[in-house]
Amino acid sequence: MILLSSSLTSFLQLLGVLIIFAFVLAVTYFVTKWIGGFQQMQMSGRQFRVIDSVRIAGNKCVQILKIGDVYLVIAVGKDEVTMLARLTEEEMGLAEEELAGMMISNESKTAAGAQESFQEILDKWKGRFSKKQD
Repeated sequence: MILLSSSLTSFLQLLGVLIIFAFVLAVTYFVTKWIGGFQQMQMSGRQFRVIDSVRIAGNKCVQILKIGDVYLVIAVGKDEVTMLARLTEEEMGLAEEELAGMMISNESKTAAGAQESFQEILDKWKGRFSKKQD
């Protein structure tokens, strides 16, 4: 009889812990959704948006920001932020079309066996951005 009551008590304690755990998970889920919605409402009226972000190293990334009708390409490091290029909406549209064209041409070159090196592509893009800033 003592063995039965102690195992029943243990089972009820386990059941209680599982119910509390499920409650904590549910509260965490709903609070996270609420905070996400709150932050989205805070950011909805602003003219500043992060369009895209690419991590290039452990704590370094390149981001495209849209501020009004201007796009900024910035490099973000641990302790610094550096502007790489400033683009208008028209230039951003052209850059997307050129990038799509380069990807198609690179795919065809790869199929033909003549692929450009990464350094050559990087030099082309550096030349385009530095000319637009001057």
